[in-house]
Amino acid sequence: MRTTLAAAALLAAVCASSPATAQEYPWCADYSEEVGGVNCGFVSWQQCMWTVSGVGGFCRENGFYRSARPRPTSARERKPKRQPDR
Repeated sequence: MRTTLAAAALLAAVCASSPATAQEYPWCADYSEEVGGVNCGFVSWQQCMWTVSGVGGFCRENGFYRSARPRPTSARERKPKRQPDR
């Protein structure tokens, strides 16, 4: 009886939890032909480079990564607007 109750409680907790979502990271490692594969799970370029050193490959920006802060697209957007003196 206790086992059934514990299993039911566990099942309810699992069903009530939020669904899993994929996490995108800003840097990808493209491994050499000998190793092969791509891993886009790096938060910094340096972390990516440490991983590919010794096994071969290179690091590149992840084209699917969208940061919380949008990048400015023009010089006008990069400069803060100045308030007129009164």
